[in-house]
Amino acid sequence: MKKLILAAIIALGTNAAIQAQSVRFGIKGGANFANQNGDTPPAFESKESITSYHAGLVAEVKLIDKFAIQPELLYSTQGATYKNAVEEFKNELGYLSIPVVAKIGLSNSLNLELGPQASFLLSERKNVDLEDSKTFEFGVVGGLGLNITKNLFVQARYGLGLTEASKDADIKNSTIQLSAGIMF
Repeated sequence: MKKLILAAIIALGTNAAIQAQSVRFGIKGGANFANQNGDTPPAFESKESITSYHAGLVAEVKLIDKFAIQPELLYSTQGATYKNAVEEFKNELGYLSIPVVAKIGLSNSLNLELGPQASFLLSERKNVDLEDSKTFEFGVVGGLGLNITKNLFVQARYGLGLTEASKDADIKNSTIQLSAGIMF
């Protein structure tokens, strides 16, 4: 019985892989509206979002009609601006982000996109005395994608960090991304 179940699982997995209708590659880029949620460090009165950017590579693996997996490899800048009575300080973090989203077709041109995201810290440009940033962040992303043509698309996503962005401060990244891209 166990062998039969195992053979059925292997057959279904192989069938799904063989029936993958297409694999397409592309590029995308756009604006980030980033902030850091959590406690504001005591030396600062407030924090505000920053506007930054993201850009990178996209792959789309269509498994069945109206369902695809879309892994991405993006450079994304996130962070926040911290203010006190005298000055304003910007904390900008550059990540290599790897979201892997499930694309669920809501119509012929509109997609729901949901999935996990792993991010690795590549650069840290700060003129604020916060604790050192962590080098790995795990989060989730979700949003909508609109296919303008067969190859051109736009996306709107929200990304929420589930792990803390700093070693000693209780802050997590959150980002709204507006993207445009082309598939080849």
